[in-house]
Amino acid sequence: MTRIALDAMGGDNAPEQIVIGAVEAAVGLPDVQILLVGQLSKIQAELDRLPSELKADSRRAIESGLLEVIHAPDIAEMDESPVDAVRKKKDCSINVAMRLVKEGRADVFVSAGNSGAVATSAILTLGRIPGVKRPAIATVLPNRNPKRPLMVLDAGANMDCHPEWLVQFAIMGNAYSKAVLKRGVPAIGLVSVGTEDCKGNEMTKATFPLLKEVKDINFVGNIEGKDLFKGHIDVAVCDGFVGNVVLKTTESFAKATGHWLKKECFKGPLRVLGALLLKGAFHSLKRQLDPEVYGGAPLLGVPGAVLIGHGSSSHKAIYYAVKAGVAAATNDVTGLIAKAIAEHAEDQKQK
Repeated sequence: MTRIALDAMGGDNAPEQIVIGAVEAAVGLPDVQILLVGQLSKIQAELDRLPSELKADSRRAIESGLLEVIHAPDIAEMDESPVDAVRKKKDCSINVAMRLVKEGRADVFVSAGNSGAVATSAILTLGRIPGVKRPAIATVLPNRNPKRPLMVLDAGANMDCHPEWLVQFAIMGNAYSKAVLKRGVPAIGLVSVGTEDCKGNEMTKATFPLLKEVKDINFVGNIEGKDLFKGHIDVAVCDGFVGNVVLKTTESFAKATGHWLKKECFKGPLRVLGALLLKGAFHSLKRQLDPEVYGGAPLLGVPGAVLIGHGSSSHKAIYYAVKAGVAAATNDVTGLIAKAIAEHAEDQKQK
């Protein structure tokens, strides 16, 4: 059974949507136990407020031990300094849940809360996988090929990077893409402003030859922004500044496109009729572009499965974040990364 330490207090929609997602995961996913961490009174109030069917599910899950509430008195607020929140609030829900992983009482940590606080708590509590210089946030995005999602890392943990860090991001992304996203030989690209190896800033130009030398990864060279969603790249490597801009721009453009499409579809009776005829296609497209079904963003490089959800996560996003965490834990992503990093370090020594 995979044990999930779920931060009930993190996110814009906490604890309501987190509690609903926790119940749905506890009853809907096989061999999963949810340890719901947060302020007991608020969690209980949400459990009492559930619709009748979900309330019955929650009771069964609690009675069978698939859902357990663990009290944490403090909350790391979304706008709070990550370091201050983690260091000053020792018993905030993020820290308490992270300690469950450290103590071996949980296999996976999931939170839609302050991402900086999650990363800080993970590094301070769990440490780093031996040899990893900097953990990275890996975001999975929908691609032109729905069966081949795109992973972008780093998506915000490290704003200023060294070339050696980006090499490790590629190695870690390669391991995760193989194990969880089931890509046999992931295609890895370095995000730059041109496909030629001489293009880019000083960091990308220094990183390019290092990536070419890495064994056991399929480095295809530089990629530009226009290449990200064509469907031929599995892992896009960049620093956290670029990755976060890519992530937020993609989210914003997807919402804007939906707004424009809806507006245009109601500019006259013929367009309304056309929209009704295409209703099925629109629903299918919406499902393919729904970022919530890809689960949370894994923090790669720490010894444990740590998933960071979007701040606005709904109960559906929490369910899929738990599912992604189970996949990371059961496929031993930590062990695979540790092995790949160690092999690369040994290869570098022999040169």
